[in-house]
Amino acid sequence: MAKTTATSIGFVGLGHMGGNMAARFLAAGYPVYGEERNRAHADGLVRDGLRWCETPREVAEAAEIVFTSLPDDGVLELVASGPDGVLAGLSAEKVWVDMSTVSPRASRELAERAHERGAAMLDAPVSGSVPQVQAGTLTIMVGGDEQAYMRVEPILRELGSPTHIGENGQGLVLKLAINISLAVQMLAFSEGLLLAERAGIDRKLAVDVMTESPIGSPMLKARAALLLDLPDDAWFDVRLMQKDVVLALDTAREMHVPLPTAAAADELLTVARALGYEQRDLAALFEVLGQLAGDSATPARK
Repeated sequence: MAKTTATSIGFVGLGHMGGNMAARFLAAGYPVYGEERNRAHADGLVRDGLRWCETPREVAEAAEIVFTSLPDDGVLELVASGPDGVLAGLSAEKVWVDMSTVSPRASRELAERAHERGAAMLDAPVSGSVPQVQAGTLTIMVGGDEQAYMRVEPILRELGSPTHIGENGQGLVLKLAINISLAVQMLAFSEGLLLAERAGIDRKLAVDVMTESPIGSPMLKARAALLLDLPDDAWFDVRLMQKDVVLALDTAREMHVPLPTAAAADELLTVARALGYEQRDLAALFEVLGQLAGDSATPARK
């Protein structure tokens, strides 16, 4: 049952992740203002009660808590800056919660600019994909002012389980740390599965046994079916996965931290994109390895 609340929410970026987040806030009874570069992406939300705004600034002016969910540093900067950007609409006491996975450095710089306007900015990247958004089971890592976090924590619980990690940028560092493992686990699992299949073991049997063994993490169990039949609609596509791995490598380089398995995953993700898998789910790494092994039976589907 929807609840009544006076807290107004703004949402900029209503794609697969952001749109489903906004839908959960609407279903929970929050007044939600929204903006998206492609208005058609928001038509369903508008029918469900989302209050459309023409610019990110209008969203920030209308809402007490502003959320953004955007693909990369460049888009975030574009949405944040300029006379129609989020920053121009922020004022004292407002909180900006950015749920994008971007570089910690860029996020910290934007947090400083928000602070200059009397507002607070939190980085709040998530672990999980569209199914977890819809179920409200995302893992949310939050960096920034603790008082601002306490203010938005009940709202974030509509999306999953939030944890305050530390200062600005630290939520993002932890998200990148998790995504290193996401890429590397999928690559290692795909390698093992291909080895088993080439030895004559039935692919489904191998997947079932491997996921029930000690290596069967929740992530691998959730994606196991995708290695048997790669879907056209990606949960988390190769392009975005590589973007996160590169962010992790860049961040690690600044801190002189070696990431050898992340570097290996980055190399294969580059190959995957060259073979046409850029917009396919990360589980496509299995097919990519098959092609490298001389398997022409599983080409990328466009």
